[in-house]
Amino acid sequence: MKIRSLIVATFVLLALVGTLYWSDHKKPSIEVTKASANTSPAILKLDPASIAKLEIKPKDAEPVALSKDSSGHWQIVEPKSLRADQSAVSKVLSSLSSLNSERVVEDKASDLKQFGLDHPAVEINVGEKNNSSQQLLIGDDTPAGGAVYAMLEGDPRIFTMPSYKKSEIDQNLTDLRDKRLLTVTPDKVSRLELYEKNQEIGFGRNKDEWQILKPKPLPADSAQVGELVAKLTDARMDLSGADKDANETPAAFAHDKPVATAKLSDPSGTQELQVRKNNNKDIYFAKSSAVDGIYKVDASLGQALDKNLDDFRNKKLFDLSYNEPSKIEIHDGAKAYLLTKGGADWWSDGKKMNSGSVETLISDLRDLAASKFVDSGYANPTIEITVSSDDGKRVEKVSIAKSSGNFIAKRDSDPTLYYLSSSQIEALQKAASEIKP
Repeated sequence: MKIRSLIVATFVLLALVGTLYWSDHKKPSIEVTKASANTSPAILKLDPASIAKLEIKPKDAEPVALSKDSSGHWQIVEPKSLRADQSAVSKVLSSLSSLNSERVVEDKASDLKQFGLDHPAVEINVGEKNNSSQQLLIGDDTPAGGAVYAMLEGDPRIFTMPSYKKSEIDQNLTDLRDKRLLTVTPDKVSRLELYEKNQEIGFGRNKDEWQILKPKPLPADSAQVGELVAKLTDARMDLSGADKDANETPAAFAHDKPVATAKLSDPSGTQELQVRKNNNKDIYFAKSSAVDGIYKVDASLGQALDKNLDDFRNKKLFDLSYNEPSKIEIHDGAKAYLLTKGGADWWSDGKKMNSGSVETLISDLRDLAASKFVDSGYANPTIEITVSSDDGKRVEKVSIAKSSGNFIAKRDSDPTLYYLSSSQIEALQKAASEIKP
């Protein structure tokens, strides 16, 4: 009897274990099925590279049509022919190409009006290279907000999609047009000409170094010229209030105060930008040879152009930006310092010198720069500095004379006079005196 009870209990236990095993084994499949049922279906699946035409038709605004040209660039063709902002168009295509829904509201719509799809808020027409097309209709906002109703032409289903996706797709003419005033490539600009304040300044670039060519050859501050080129090539139309100013701007521009005219050249050619300032307001307008019309521009562009020749000149006494000196010789009255580099160490009088103290001196030499240029005041120099770099191939010599409490410096074989503050020279003298073995 006991054995029979034990056998029955064993069978019951095995049955329970089998049931649990079967239940656990099947559970993932049930969950996968449920997850699959809740997966949001795609509204559109497109390859952005295959799209050749795009039309955006808002209900209450003029439609914008774009087409890809033979070189693969997007152009606006309607309502008028304009250059398109390639980046802005790419963002729209990216949003369209993988457009997923949040959920399906109806599998077969019987009344489009309740979703605002009988007269859509925006209609998107996409044409592909194989001549196939897709039409996306976007309707009203959902009652809960944060989403909109949408459907695809030829598909009876009504979807909801996130409102932010509609914002990414629903772009107008101003959003999609290229707002650059100059289309030259910044890092390929080889020449810049400025006409301002009754002066003409010409710049030429060799690799990354700028040189002043007009009114005469002079060393240029490459950073200053580079910043101006960047400002000009980044100049954008300010289209806020464009409709209001459309009739007033051309007439006002003719009477505004000229700030400067800039001409930039790259391998594609030369483009010109005229910038003027409103006589009564701190507002700047520009006219470009690369695009029709006159446009308001950011005030910082006008301010960047409102400079003279000296603003673009190189005010550094030593050209040590990319060079490490190998020899430094300083004569300051009765004091003399001679430093020579051997390997990684600096030497003087046969003694290895403290590298930190020498680097302080080199830093002060790098920073030695004029606050302005002067025409006189240089006489009886008391300080002479010679710096060799580039393995001795480059030797720079500067003489410095005291003048009315400050100093005037002159580079060897250069008539330019550099005005230096007394604090700069005092810092240099202090650094030289503190060099120790």
